[in-house]
Amino acid sequence: MSPLWFDLISAVLVFVFSGLMAMAGLGAAFLFVPLFYYMGMPLAKATPAALLLNVVSLLFATINYWRGKLINWPVGIPILVMAVLLAPLGARVTPLVNKQLLLGLFAVFLVFAGAMMLFYKAKPRLQPFSRRAESVIGAGVGSVAGFLGGLLGVGGGNFIVPVLNWLGLDAKVAAGTTALVVVFASFSGFLGHATLGGLDPTFLIVTAVATASGSIVGSQLMKTRLSSTQLKRIIGILLWVIAAKMIFDLFR
Repeated sequence: MSPLWFDLISAVLVFVFSGLMAMAGLGAAFLFVPLFYYMGMPLAKATPAALLLNVVSLLFATINYWRGKLINWPVGIPILVMAVLLAPLGARVTPLVNKQLLLGLFAVFLVFAGAMMLFYKAKPRLQPFSRRAESVIGAGVGSVAGFLGGLLGVGGGNFIVPVLNWLGLDAKVAAGTTALVVVFASFSGFLGHATLGGLDPTFLIVTAVATASGSIVGSQLMKTRLSSTQLKRIIGILLWVIAAKMIFDLFR
């Protein structure tokens, strides 16, 4: 059984990180894993626990975005299907490539994508995409995001959000659509990892409540308090934070 201080500190940090990442439609598992590990949890338990919390967090965020009509289903469903199908292929290719080089290139992409979110002003489309075009775009984005996510062991949402925004989707819709995809991607990743056996049930319950609460607060703030411009700034900064962590992991 984990000590009470561990559960309480974890709950507070999970609440904050879940709220911030839910605003962008991204999962916070990449933060939860090192957080739990550095606090003393074995990595074999930290990874599945973090992915499970990702599912809980973004499930509540996705429901909130669905109610706010911030999910583009014709784009989101093809992304989801292709990402789930191609993630295992990316994972199988991992032993054949230089993962350090790929992580470095991905970090460079995140720096570029963050700069685009912060400084680039996408021109609104004069005509919306047709349903067929949305499906094709979704399948293409999902294929790349799923393959890269499986190859690098990172969330494909980091790739999906800036690309959807660049294609002309409103920042809020891009975030809501990405949240839908990451729920299923995280669940797939959770199933592929070790069992949660040995983890304190109290810890799981406390952190699950914290991540759900943080996600609800963060997604509600995104829906009602933030403009698309403000959300783009938040996403841009978060992408830079993710890139910084990846670069730090490469050189430590």
